[in-house]
Amino acid sequence: MVEVAVVASLLIAFGIGSNDASNALGICIGAGIIKLKRAIFLFGILVFLGILLQGQKVMKTVGKNIVDVNMSIVIVVLAISAILIIISNWRRLPLSTHQVIIGSLIGAAVASDSAVNIVSIIKIVVSWIISPFVAMGFSFLLYKTLEKTISKFPFFQIEKLLRAFLIFSGMLISYNTGANELATVLGPLMHSGIEINKILLFSIASVMVFSGAILLSHRVIETVGKGITTLDPYSGFAAQFGAGGCVLFFTFLGMPISTTYCIIGGISGVGLTKGISTVKFGLLKKIAINFAVTPSLAFLFGYLALKLIYS
Repeated sequence: MVEVAVVASLLIAFGIGSNDASNALGICIGAGIIKLKRAIFLFGILVFLGILLQGQKVMKTVGKNIVDVNMSIVIVVLAISAILIIISNWRRLPLSTHQVIIGSLIGAAVASDSAVNIVSIIKIVVSWIISPFVAMGFSFLLYKTLEKTISKFPFFQIEKLLRAFLIFSGMLISYNTGANELATVLGPLMHSGIEINKILLFSIASVMVFSGAILLSHRVIETVGKGITTLDPYSGFAAQFGAGGCVLFFTFLGMPISTTYCIIGGISGVGLTKGISTVKFGLLKKIAINFAVTPSLAFLFGYLALKLIYS
């Protein structure tokens, strides 16, 4: 049974690579700053450092503070989450790993009459709602600040600075993917009471994230990097760094928030600086529907699966 849970968590790690690499790489690639293969290699290393150095708080929140987990709940939650994440990526839609895992976690806990911490759930949902707007505000203000400061430098100096800034902000998002996204996946497993070598688990999970990024990430990168608004190195840096700073802030608080939705908030923020007509609201509406439907479906699937097991 433990092996099933480990395999399911590694499948989700693969899904994170295929879906969330776009958060770190989509803007850099969309703006023509870095080649895909080189960026993905950098992404894989920073994901490992993120889960190793700063994943503990988020793992505790998801694996211990929301519901009382047991092995049946862990297996159902991780299996359902893996299926939903990979299907969504195949449809080329950005998806929040947090919403899938936490939605199915609550559904499975309710079905098995396990204790559910309502206060923790409310804190997490509030974090989900406000974090994209915080990222949007950060990115909007950063873009305006850049316009009033480095825009006065010579053109070639500006371009050189922005390219370096963009790589740095991509590294920050990559680190957050390990510290927040991957920590959310491994949290239920780490706090299920099983004996496990955490360094070995972090290493294998990071390799799976890297593999997902290599094999499938180009599908979502096309959506995030080019589909919401037109990006150049200037606006790309403001969007990415605003989102990265937002996720890092919530990671320090131990809140499992979506890097995917923060980066979309950041991109929308810089889009607004160029005029509201530059933002493609049709795509944002589609993503917003996904935002609401995904955790609801995850809750329903988690609930029904546990009911079937206990029937």
